[in-house]
Amino acid sequence: QVHLVESGGGLVQAGGSLRLSCAASGRTFSSYDLGWFRQAPGKEREFVVGITWTGDSTYYADTMKGRFTISRDNAKNTVYLQMNSLKPEDTAVYYCAASSRVRRTVRTAYDYWGQGTQVTVSS
Repeated sequence: QVHLVESGGGLVQAGGSLRLSCAASGRTFSSYDLGWFRQAPGKEREFVVGITWTGDSTYYADTMKGRFTISRDNAKNTVYLQMNSLKPEDTAVYYCAASSRVRRTVRTAYDYWGQGTQVTVSS
């Protein structure tokens, strides 16, 4: 069982940066791939980026490459999402999720979810 809690969301101007954190509880945190998804109003939840359980490989949605960076600290049971050069279209609720499967980008492959954190980018 993995319990996830996101933090770090907020209001930022276009071009700014935010770093989201996701703190996990559970003894098996380090054995899960971790991913970030986002959901904008009226849209489906979409994959942003993931990181393998070892932390040595990341995988991005094609449209997310270049501005977003994922990292994890297994000693702190935390995964991070650094977001730079934010755009108004990045406005969404951001969720972290844990998957027992490797390098998956679909929502259904993830077993545990956080409650989400709101990111709003003003123009």
